[in-house]
Amino acid sequence: MTRTALVVRGGWDGHHPVEATELFLPFLRGSGFEVAVEDDPQVYADAERMARVDLIVQSVTMSTASPEAIRGLRDAVAAGAGLAGWHGGIADSFRASSDYLQLVGGQFATHPSKHPDEVRGDQSDNYLDYTVEITGLGRTHEITAGIDDFALHTEQYWVLHDSLIDVLATTTHPVQPYHPWHRPIVSPAVWTRDWGRGRVFVATPGHSPEVLQDANVRTIVERGMLWAAR
Repeated sequence: MTRTALVVRGGWDGHHPVEATELFLPFLRGSGFEVAVEDDPQVYADAERMARVDLIVQSVTMSTASPEAIRGLRDAVAAGAGLAGWHGGIADSFRASSDYLQLVGGQFATHPSKHPDEVRGDQSDNYLDYTVEITGLGRTHEITAGIDDFALHTEQYWVLHDSLIDVLATTTHPVQPYHPWHRPIVSPAVWTRDWGRGRVFVATPGHSPEVLQDANVRTIVERGMLWAAR
């Protein structure tokens, strides 16, 4: 039986929501999904439609969603739909909604920048060399099994999170003399979450289409969508 994937995209253009999601549409269709694309999260409020969705792929950075939309998204996941996404499209969405933050389990707080002497006033100020480290759970989980620790040069997300997430990979923010913290900070970089009968998958790498085309990142995102889907 054909499954249904709903791709919801929009919000801040700096994360290229259209171009980024287009990268994965052929994969979803090749994996047996009938794919629909929407540019407004208000679709979540359509209970009849959401009841037929097996996977929600969200790429909506910041922006807002109505209480009815958030309630519809939560209800759909609790009923068995999967929710998957990357970077700010899922971990920095709908900041004003505590109900959304509780559903996802982690929220972008910041991405530390380069040394002040290297800051130029554009997005590259926050591009750092860092490592994504696979956890013990991640070594055996179907999303990340067989993937070794890997390096990226992009935004390194500092994430506020709770203990209900299952962390498959982390990244460590080091102590720098030009930052105010005094010990290294470990943030989840890839995690999953069980929510009712549904599943949530989040990967924090994915600032640009180029990052999403990194072999490790793309494999994790593709596996994560399949894992989350009903």
